[in-house]
Amino acid sequence: MTDRAPTREQAAGTAPASTTERATPAPPPGPRDAGTVDAGTVDAASFRAAMARFPAGVVVATTLDEHGLPRGFTASSFCSVSLTPPLVLVCLADSAESYGAFTRCARFAVSVLGPEHSALATRFATRSADKFADRGLTLTAARLPAVEGARSVLDCTVHERYPAGDHVIIVGRVTGARLGEGEPMVYFDRAFRSLA
Repeated sequence: MTDRAPTREQAAGTAPASTTERATPAPPPGPRDAGTVDAGTVDAASFRAAMARFPAGVVVATTLDEHGLPRGFTASSFCSVSLTPPLVLVCLADSAESYGAFTRCARFAVSVLGPEHSALATRFATRSADKFADRGLTLTAARLPAVEGARSVLDCTVHERYPAGDHVIIVGRVTGARLGEGEPMVYFDRAFRSLA
């Protein structure tokens, strides 16, 4: 046995007093809930079903492609990121028709939808639909297409893009905001809904 002084960590009580002490073993896992899937083994259908239980707002993101043609898509994966600077993000599947335009654009707009926009939201979520042929659209201060009567419309410049699985996360710096009135649309359990 040696007469060494305790280390600073031992004196402070943040380290074991001797190397022969063992950590307390973790308690055994508790009972599993019905329908629980181990981490790393979730299948696509279960993941989609779980995420469908999360209510989210609905937006239409729009831009102009390199030829000046309007492009857009419906999304529920949208949120604010930062106040200073003002940043938002929206996620787009790499299989979307507008993917190329949004991975090359410098600017885009986001329109926050209300319940009366359900047909328009469906149109912007449908492949091969002529998304900009019908009425219900207007222009932002930055001359980008936007949804008429939206709860809010944000003009954005692209701040950054991040690949994430089968999607791209597009972070936008908000350069302008226009506010509307009314209740928002909510996407829940694979359907557009209104707040009760």
